[in-house]
Amino acid sequence: MAEVLIIEDDDRIRPLLVRGLREAGHTVTSAPTGMAGLQLAVDSSPDLVVLDLGLPDVDGTQVLSMLRGVSAVPVIIASARADDPSLVGALDAGADDYVVKPFTSAQLDARVRAVLRRTDAGRTRPTTLTVGGLSVDLSGRRVHLDGTEVELTPREFDLLAHLAERPGEVVTKRDLLVEVWRQPWGGSDKTVDVHLSWLRRKLGETAADPRYLTTVRGVGVRLAAPPDLPSSQAD
Repeated sequence: MAEVLIIEDDDRIRPLLVRGLREAGHTVTSAPTGMAGLQLAVDSSPDLVVLDLGLPDVDGTQVLSMLRGVSAVPVIIASARADDPSLVGALDAGADDYVVKPFTSAQLDARVRAVLRRTDAGRTRPTTLTVGGLSVDLSGRRVHLDGTEVELTPREFDLLAHLAERPGEVVTKRDLLVEVWRQPWGGSDKTVDVHLSWLRRKLGETAADPRYLTTVRGVGVRLAAPPDLPSSQAD
């Protein structure tokens, strides 16, 4: 099934939601506050989030906005607020569905499955990315350069894969810190610079003499095929 994160402050309701979804076959984690839930969402990358609006530290709509800044994870709002402004506001802020309390575990499970069907249908992520002579196998987590396998650390692979999904695009260090290092509240650019240096070395190039990885000063980094090779493709 799915990995579901429940962000709900009510100590009576939260265990019931967790138990109900687990009985339906899902893997479930939970958090009692907005900020704790946001951190879990960033750290664990769940398949779906069930989010209450009436949280004790941050309003659920604000949590949703912050979450949307770093993730496209599907979100179902589960709230006692049944008025139109709350519903419309949550959907406009990026929620995928809205269910009003009280509801049964079976109803929530049905909503979860329906949202996942919609979002899965829209995903067409390729399994292999090719940029010039560089091949990135996303499912097997393997990289080949001109037919020769390149040994990368998990973080180096994630960094290269993120760039390979955006060939020719200048990706900011801020974006890399959020998407690769999962640090939505900031981090050190030096961390990115060091990993880029290691990655360049394994690809047989340097910042001064780039072939695939080009630094755009003050903006970020771009992965693109050398001019003498075809640009990119996805399988």
